[in-house]
Amino acid sequence: MTALAGPRAADGPGLAGRLGGRAAGLSRRSPTLAAGLAILALFAAVALLHPWLLPYDPTEVDASLILAPPGPRHWFGTDGNGMDVLSRVMYGAIYAFGIAIPVVIVGLGVGVPVGLFTGWQGGWTDEAFMRAMDALRVFPSIILALAVVAAAGPSLLNVVLVLGFLDAPVFARLVRAEVLGLRGGTFIEAAIAAGNPTVRILFVHLMPNAMRGAIAQSAVRAAWAVRVSATLAFLGVGIQPPTPEWGAMIRQGAEFMVSGEWWVAVFPGLALVGMVLGLNMLGDGISDLLDPRTRAARA
Repeated sequence: MTALAGPRAADGPGLAGRLGGRAAGLSRRSPTLAAGLAILALFAAVALLHPWLLPYDPTEVDASLILAPPGPRHWFGTDGNGMDVLSRVMYGAIYAFGIAIPVVIVGLGVGVPVGLFTGWQGGWTDEAFMRAMDALRVFPSIILALAVVAAAGPSLLNVVLVLGFLDAPVFARLVRAEVLGLRGGTFIEAAIAAGNPTVRILFVHLMPNAMRGAIAQSAVRAAWAVRVSATLAFLGVGIQPPTPEWGAMIRQGAEFMVSGEWWVAVFPGLALVGMVLGLNMLGDGISDLLDPRTRAARA
């Protein structure tokens, strides 16, 4: 037993030590990224482990405890329907991720091919597509989303699709700008000389090199999606109560602020601020890591 312990001890730190070392290295390279990841990891843990963490069913009504203040039984109090605010705030993290991630996927799925195609083609095709994108971005996003969701119906799918398509021009412009700088490169000339079809050149050779800006903006656009979806719910055209979505909860709680029941709106509002802050910090950290000037300054 003693003879075997020596070589194993000399193998180096265990898994926990290696993970701790990588986390410390990431914190040194980008404290903003590390802080954003920590915040999002907390929300993700709540969303994934909610069956074991929620003290109550988020839609369970207790008519005897309507608007009960925070206390030992209900840490965040109860709302106007007698539902536990803590359980609803925790469950709302599922809807936050369920909106942010699909919206970014839809935006990338629509915007990246458009940016690749227009940047590669150039000329009038590029002008026509970009002017169409500019026309879409002229309208305030929240007003356009409000109109479309109100017409299509206040469902989670409609909110995701509308926000994803509204965000596609952002990704299209970022990818197009990268393609314009890459299409004259020697590796593209070599790919053309080798007889590669246009589709292969776009998606195999250009796309992996043109995604830096889009990847850096993904977390920021996810924060935008969470914020706008909460605004839609607050205005009554997004996800509807009694669904435990933060914007809808804030809307319900706003009615009770004047009478002193502040906890109904404040706690979901704090969760919304924390989620948006974490996503924005993650986006800023990714931008710093992908920026060659920042990497050179830290080297």
